Amino acid sequence: MINPFSESQFKTLKYRPEFPDRFGSLAHASLHYRGFFRWYNLEHHHSGIALLTPHTVHHGLASDVIDNRQRVLTAAFQQHPERFVRKPPKPGQLPDAVWLNPPRSGLPDREETH
Repeated sequence: MINPFSESQFKTLKYRPEFPDRFGSLAHASLHYRGFFRWYNLEHHHSGIALLTPHTVHHGLASDVIDNRQRVLTAAFQQHPERFVRKPPKPGQLPDAVWLNPPRSGLPDREETH
């Protein structure tokens, strides 16, 4: 089974402009990945989590960011309603749940089976 989150992260990693053709050493690879994961978690806005960073979601800051976005979008709509053809804009919303391995309904968790 392919994990879409891992696949997405791998594609993001490989297509970053600073991804080297080769790593010169284990230390070089370590340094590169440390920087990548810092960027990925703190700066990269993910489409699957309402264009927020994982850090924002993990630390409970998502609702504040989404509320602030709504204030900005409301002000923009009030100033220039002609720019919004159908209706006032809304920020994205967080999904109810995000799973790496969603539980299969009706089956016990692996930890429960021996």
